[in-house]
Amino acid sequence: MLKKVLSVVLVLVLSLSIMGCSNDAENTTDEVTSSTDNSSNEESTDTESSNETTNDEEEIVLRMAWWGSQKRHDITAEVIALYESQNPNVKIEYEFYDFDGYITNLNTLVAANDVWDLFQLGGNFPTYLDRILPLNDYIDQGIIDASNTTDAFLKTTQFEDMQLSLSSGVNTYGIAYDPEMFAQAGVPEPTNDWTWADYEAAAMKIHEELGIFGSSKIEDFIAGASMGISQEGFDYNFFAPSNDQLGFDDPSMLEDYLAMRKRLVDAGAYPDPGALSEITDIESDFLVTGEAPMTWVAANQLPTLAEAAGKELKIVPVPRKEANGPSGMTIQSSQMFCIAKGSEHPEEAAKFLNFFINDVEANKILAAERGIPIVSNVREALETDLTDVQKRMYDYVDLVGSFETGVINVISPPEQAEIQDYYELVLTQVIFDEKTPAEAAEEIFNFATDKFNQ
Repeated sequence: MLKKVLSVVLVLVLSLSIMGCSNDAENTTDEVTSSTDNSSNEESTDTESSNETTNDEEEIVLRMAWWGSQKRHDITAEVIALYESQNPNVKIEYEFYDFDGYITNLNTLVAANDVWDLFQLGGNFPTYLDRILPLNDYIDQGIIDASNTTDAFLKTTQFEDMQLSLSSGVNTYGIAYDPEMFAQAGVPEPTNDWTWADYEAAAMKIHEELGIFGSSKIEDFIAGASMGISQEGFDYNFFAPSNDQLGFDDPSMLEDYLAMRKRLVDAGAYPDPGALSEITDIESDFLVTGEAPMTWVAANQLPTLAEAAGKELKIVPVPRKEANGPSGMTIQSSQMFCIAKGSEHPEEAAKFLNFFINDVEANKILAAERGIPIVSNVREALETDLTDVQKRMYDYVDLVGSFETGVINVISPPEQAEIQDYYELVLTQVIFDEKTPAEAAEEIFNFATDKFNQ
């Protein structure tokens, strides 16, 4: 079944921002042992040699950071320990954060020109292009092995012929839901072609019957703008494929989602902004805590979400505007670890990145938590040990990969971050009756248009 994904994903690649979650920041270091070679070597060495030339007595320290859940932290730390055991002169000092904490710390280090040697990025990578060391030379030299993946997968993390990294896995979004809660409320389970009207009706009914939220957090800009505009027709994108202007010209296309979100909050079926602020990671999601029957999820996070909830969860596509209309969904690159341009040990960082992407034992530990691997032999090794929920994740990605799409953006324009912030600000104003959905849609459209005209 996964082969079907691969054939489709060759033309459906997209970088984005996947929003991961984690606990509070925790700085941790693992103890490693430096090895000493006691064999005779009377020849002198050149002390002016490159930092990448090491002897057995020299310890190399790499700094690394990522965002994500506690599970992601635990398995990534385990892979680091495995690498250190095989490379005793390498010590990797690592940090992990929730997404907001990670970006805050990353921006601080960028300003200080002191970024971690290896740092995780998603669809936000265009913001940090001048801090990323391209991998082209390391791939050409064989330090990083890209022979067991495809050009299409490599392109998901390319920019203007620069290979910025290798994708940690392919991924897509969906709605995770608790079938038991739907049954308790007497609400039919969602279908693969359900609409936003179906979603709203289900959320309202479950709220009325069970006295809980009808839905946990939805990623509003992606659902209402990025996917929402693409759901209007195959010729539409929020951002034009050229990334230098908007890909639609009718502000009213944004209006329906804004209005729906307000109706749900007004009815108590969706968390208001104050309640949403309580969701800081997977463990605090209202689906996990039993306060909502469904939530937004990146497909690779379904196993972690189900484990945190301690129950069976299912996943369906993001609702559409029309059941027989475009889904607005694609298969995407999940995340990637990049090497900082200022790294003192870029070659050693490249060696670790190669291990992280290509080593079978390492990826058995990682268990596709960041997305389905892009390396063929790794993927084949994992398929034999998939759990039921992991199989569900693979099947879901296969399903989304079968959806018809129009022309899509491979990367997001630099203007996206500011436009997304404005969208979310104006949505909050709609919820608090400071603007009508129509006024908000017009303002979002004008703000975004102006950003490309400056």
